[in-house]
Amino acid sequence: MSVVSSPGGPGRTAAGIPHVLDNPALASLTGPHARFAERRGRVLRYPVDVSPWLALPEEPDARDWADVAALAGPGAEVALPGFGGEIPEGWEITFRVDGVQFVDDGLAAAPDAEAVRLGPADVPEMLDLVARTQPGPFLPRTVELGTYLGIRREGALIAMAGERLHPPGWTEISAVCTDPAFRGEGLATRLVLAVAHGIRERGETPFLHTSAENATAIRLYESLGFRLRRRTAFLAARVPQRLADGRAAVPVP
Repeated sequence: MSVVSSPGGPGRTAAGIPHVLDNPALASLTGPHARFAERRGRVLRYPVDVSPWLALPEEPDARDWADVAALAGPGAEVALPGFGGEIPEGWEITFRVDGVQFVDDGLAAAPDAEAVRLGPADVPEMLDLVARTQPGPFLPRTVELGTYLGIRREGALIAMAGERLHPPGWTEISAVCTDPAFRGEGLATRLVLAVAHGIRERGETPFLHTSAENATAIRLYESLGFRLRRRTAFLAARVPQRLADGRAAVPVP
């Protein structure tokens, strides 16, 4: 897929050579997040209580799709971030949203004195905030993927942001959300910049994704110093009961 950038800056690659951000789930699960990887053949995924993302090879074949089915099971819904190829016969696309990928291009990253580190003990509150604000997938063990920061008022968690995908040299900022009662105070901006500061301190570059239709988020990220790198898609597909060649969706070991 093409790169929306000119040579020499962050997110660039030589012509014809895939960039790690073109397939960030695969780059994460074969790199810094390898400890999370559940693998069958060339297909990898996160544990289902960590992240819904599943990683396909660059050009999946019938064997790879059979391995997806074996990992997920018949009738399961699998998330295929960034996949732009053809879904095999019998597989049903259950969700598709056009997305955009942004990379750091001059963020004024800085720590935030009010931000606190969130951990496993905070997960119930984090899940509640996510349920009320819908920033994207966040599961009981997502907090293990990286650093999550939050802002509390009178003890209650009112805003958070954290790290998700982790390709070599890059870290995705995700789960950016604010309680509706506290929007307009710039809390999301402060947390994005604080998370970005921690990423930069490790010598890595922040990136993030959002819906191509989310004009408000896009304006915010561009104003902070993120630059559009590429257009992508978020989709999910349902595993059929039987594969196109008639075999059961879950092969016999």
